[in-house]
Amino acid sequence: MRSEVSLKWQGNMAFESDINGHKIVLDAAPDNGGENKGPRPKPFVLLALAGCTGMDVVSILKKMRVEFEGLEIKVEGDIADEHPKTFENMKVIYEFRGKDLPLDKLEKAVSLSEEKYCGVSATYKKGIPITTEIRVVE
Repeated sequence: MRSEVSLKWQGNMAFESDINGHKIVLDAAPDNGGENKGPRPKPFVLLALAGCTGMDVVSILKKMRVEFEGLEIKVEGDIADEHPKTFENMKVIYEFRGKDLPLDKLEKAVSLSEEKYCGVSATYKKGIPITTEIRVVE
């Protein structure tokens, strides 16, 4: 199986991609020669991890019959000061909302995603440390 994306230059610093039928525009900030027509590329690295693990966790919790009211996933990454400005580490914060949520099942779902199912996490872990935090808000 192969995955592929392509970008088409739109002039200046802007590029457009069609991913699964959805148009995405990337652009630089004005101080870097762009026109701010879309987000910068680097946050998509964080977004890919959040989306991958989020879909896993929701799917696993549904199978466990755990009902929650909400889930927000934040991914933080520290970026090196020198070029190439790579991510030095990442932290994934899962914030579940709901009443009487079973912490052991939330932890199990997150662990299964991180260790078995999320290909983005597995890829990133080859090069940088990733830590996790689980929060429950009632």
